[in-house]
Amino acid sequence: MVRDQKSVTIQSRFATKFKSGYPFIFDEALVEHKTELPEEGALLHLYNAEDGNFIGTGYHGRQTRGLGWVLTRRQDEAIDDAFFERKLKLAFKRRSAFFKSDETTAFRVFNGEGDGFGGLTIDYFDGYYLLNWFSAGAYSFKSAVLNALKQHGAKGVYEKKRYQTGEIVEEDDDFVEGERGSFPLVVKENGIHYAIHLNDGPMVGVFLDQRDVRKRLRLTEAKDKTVLNTFSYTGAFSVAAALGGAAHTTSVDLANRSYSKTIEQFSMNGLDYEAHDIIVQDVFDYFTYAKKKGLLFDLVVLDPPAFARSKKRTFSAKNDYTFLLKEAIALTDKKGSIIASTNVSTLSMEQFKKFVKKAFQESGHSYQIKEEFTLPADFRVTNAYPEGDYLKVLLIEKTT
Repeated sequence: MVRDQKSVTIQSRFATKFKSGYPFIFDEALVEHKTELPEEGALLHLYNAEDGNFIGTGYHGRQTRGLGWVLTRRQDEAIDDAFFERKLKLAFKRRSAFFKSDETTAFRVFNGEGDGFGGLTIDYFDGYYLLNWFSAGAYSFKSAVLNALKQHGAKGVYEKKRYQTGEIVEEDDDFVEGERGSFPLVVKENGIHYAIHLNDGPMVGVFLDQRDVRKRLRLTEAKDKTVLNTFSYTGAFSVAAALGGAAHTTSVDLANRSYSKTIEQFSMNGLDYEAHDIIVQDVFDYFTYAKKKGLLFDLVVLDPPAFARSKKRTFSAKNDYTFLLKEAIALTDKKGSIIASTNVSTLSMEQFKKFVKKAFQESGHSYQIKEEFTLPADFRVTNAYPEGDYLKVLLIEKTT
């Protein structure tokens, strides 16, 4: 297809940032007002407002706080089918060890700007690919991406549009091409079985970015422990804990679907779900209940969404995580542990640690950080875009 193209100027105070490799075209950087840009998917040629020098070529694709992504800093590089073939070929080469694994059959094969094209991620689920589009601009490159993906073999391809489209599609199961999957699709993660539903809304069944944390939980942290898994989604952490020898797990999530989904995940691994508690309830209401009952746990998992709203309250990780931690500390037994996680991209690890310090100080307890986790190796990031390394996880021991 023939794309619209436009030359835009970058304010000189931001030019060095982009020249250093920063890929996200944010509103404030452009001299032109964003309404003057062509339709999404158009190519943007970036120039320094001060000296007129070429900075890079990107595309227009609106995401939160931004207008698109830089794709190349070579003025002569075309953004065509060959461009995507090169990007995907290199991305797949970087994950070659994952494709050879018998113990893990679900992982990320293309991670947006970390692999050279912001606005798109591709996940692999035992022969099936899931494309996640984060803007209409990114989606406009769909044909080129699919052509490049064909060279790497797939049983079938599914997609999720993770942006507002304004369209209503009846009975859309997100299937794109190839062979339709039979769901649940059972994948493995370090030997653990998880049920995946690529055809059932935006949430497919497991968050792949927590793989290393679940591995640590199973191998060294869960044995003989009572585990509280909050914001539990489909109970992936609970399953890992149970397989690691946990004495008992309690999974708590507000969504009604979490109950049947958690049962499914336990059953996939031959575990007796009736020997564990699966509770559909607002996490904060459960905290209140547990404190009244005097319940204590050896290990508490905190993996909340960045933002959530229920009928009773609104939760924002940036504003409310300290309070959440204090609630968890109150339910953590002596010498117990907390796995504290956040996926807020604008929150640094140092800021996150300050939340932990404040929560323990205000609770009157001391602590020790046993280990830190960020994104696993398949979630490739670039140093020029620290926001891309969004995951921060701390394994904390309550020492007094």
